[in-house]
Amino acid sequence: MSPVRRCSRTACGRPAVATLTYVYADSTAVLGPLATYAEPHCYDLCAEHSERLTAPRGWEVVRLLDASAPARPSGDDLEALANAVREAARPQERAAEAGGGGRGADPREVARRGHLRVLRSPDN
Repeated sequence: MSPVRRCSRTACGRPAVATLTYVYADSTAVLGPLATYAEPHCYDLCAEHSERLTAPRGWEVVRLLDASAPARPSGDDLEALANAVREAARPQERAAEAGGGGRGADPREVARRGHLRVLRSPDN
């Protein structure tokens, strides 16, 4: 017998990554991380079949996240990454601006890091 559990779907031999359980009283299908051991009333599914899972009409699908699995990037993550790339490109623009006569440069500015500026004290 193979130590790797296989997908319960007919003719699918891929390794199982999730366990599907039906809660008939609540008309709910619960899809979670692969159970520690195989149970007779649960179904082990591969990645493809667990992603494509649909429930009968009128039923709800509850997907439990696996804390050990890597999280998929959200729209906010992608926007933060794009902003970081834009910010990384800006220092070159500022260096060219400072070397070219400093149009708009603040004479009190001592240093800059990202959007933060270090200014001389007004007493000096």
